[in-house]
Amino acid sequence: MFLYGASGHAKVIIDSLKAMGVSVAGLFDDNLEVKSLLDYPVYGAFDAERFGNDSLIVSVGVNNIRKKIVDKLPVDISYGKAIHPSAVVSEYASVDMGTVVMQGAIIQASAVVGKHCIINTGASVDHDCIVGDFVHISPHATLCGDVTVGEGSWIAAGVTVIPGVKIGKWCVIGAGSVVTKDIPDYSLAAGNRCRVIKRFVNF
Repeated sequence: MFLYGASGHAKVIIDSLKAMGVSVAGLFDDNLEVKSLLDYPVYGAFDAERFGNDSLIVSVGVNNIRKKIVDKLPVDISYGKAIHPSAVVSEYASVDMGTVVMQGAIIQASAVVGKHCIINTGASVDHDCIVGDFVHISPHATLCGDVTVGEGSWIAAGVTVIPGVKIGKWCVIGAGSVVTKDIPDYSLAAGNRCRVIKRFVNF
C-alpha cells in the first residue's frame, strides 16, 4: 500500500494499516522537501512506475485537496481503504474504496459511506446514513439515524446531527454544533441550534 500525502493525517492512517497487518511501501507528496514520515520513505510526486500495480490511499485531510489529487491521478488506479481493528463496522454497512475509518469509530447497519472519506477517531455513523464521497466526519461527531451528508462536506469535531437531517454538498459544520434542520449546499453553519452563517461561492 502507498499513501499520497505525507502529513499528520498520514501518520494516523499508517497506524491503522499497521494494526491491520498491511505493509506500507512508502508515500508520495508534492512537497519535494519531505523525505520521510515515521521512518517510511517519501518519494516526491506520484510515480506510476514506482507505484506499479499496488493500491493507494490519498492521505490528505482537506476534502477539496483530496478530491483534486484523485481527479488528477490515473482513472484506472487501485484504491485501498483502512479500517482500524478497533472500529466497529456493521456487516450490513458499506464502506467504499479510498476511505479511512479511524480508531473507535462506529458505522451501523445500512449506512453507506462513499469514496475517499474520513470517518475519524470515535465518530459515529448510525443506521441508514448516507455519507457522500470526500466527506470528513471529524473526531467524536455523531450522525444519528438516516442522516445524509453531501459530497465534500466537513462535519467538525463533536457535532451532533439529529435523525433524518440532510446536509448538502461542500458544507462546513462548525465544531460542537447541534444540527436540527437541513443545511443547503455550500454552507458554513454552526451553533446550537445550528444555523447558516454564510454561503460559499467557490469552494
